[in-house]
Amino acid sequence: MAPKIHLFNTASKFFAAISCLVLGRVENSTSNAFAPPSSSLSKLILLNVKGANSWADGKNAAPAIMCEVENVPILEPVPEGFKRLFMVRHGEVINPGGDRPVYYGAMDVPLSPLGELEAIEAGSYLSNFHLQHVASSPLSRAKFGARQVLARQCPPEEGSNDSNDIQIFEGFKELDRGSWCGKTKDEIGTDMLARFDACDPSVTPGDGGESYPALKERVLKARDKLLEITDVGKASAIVSHLQVTRAMLSDALGMDVTEMAGLKIATASVTCVDYCSKTGKQIVRFQSFKPECGLEESEDGAN
Repeated sequence: MAPKIHLFNTASKFFAAISCLVLGRVENSTSNAFAPPSSSLSKLILLNVKGANSWADGKNAAPAIMCEVENVPILEPVPEGFKRLFMVRHGEVINPGGDRPVYYGAMDVPLSPLGELEAIEAGSYLSNFHLQHVASSPLSRAKFGARQVLARQCPPEEGSNDSNDIQIFEGFKELDRGSWCGKTKDEIGTDMLARFDACDPSVTPGDGGESYPALKERVLKARDKLLEITDVGKASAIVSHLQVTRAMLSDALGMDVTEMAGLKIATASVTCVDYCSKTGKQIVRFQSFKPECGLEESEDGAN
């Protein structure tokens, strides 16, 4: 069955959000980012997560102001002296195990038809912001999303430092699951997975498998390279993966690497972080915002 989509998109939601800002229809709340809009409360949300279903305060977290009508984050311009990164996870994939969901990690698995529509909606949302660069993992599911983002940007002005093509960063490739690729959770073992999440080096899978500390180290190096080519006062985007986004977000929140597996990042969702070019301070503006565009809910199992 083809995925269902309503006849509206995130662009209309953005302009409704601007209307909310102009009309002053914003008030404070601490509700879940995925909760439906309330008639009496807008969404002022602490968008950093330590558990799959719970919101928690982080020392670098900033509350995101959500439009009361359309539940879309309202972002102020990039603060003076800062750079901004939008982190996009790719859309739903076709799990290589079929009805038997398996871990695939850095395997180059394709997006599902729904996943492609999710990526298009993420690109539509980001069309409301000028992006200097659009970076991508080398895997096809991320490159598809990056091309959707770039296609909805205005062409670079002559003489600008803006990129006219997506920028591929090997460091944004998904966590390599090594010998665990193609195996289910039960086949790997819940105890082994728990020890892996706790960064026990003795359970890092063979055949080139990576640990979370190794992943985080290479991801942050790639992030820093992107920040180097992003001008102060400008924004860039990264289209990558679950674990890659977790690595960057956990760093921004000052979380230990052993905690990053609990961060909730939905398929084709957008996370926004500002970086001070002088002090290195990081401010999480919002986490895992997914445009409400009428698509079916994605299947997001083993990764």
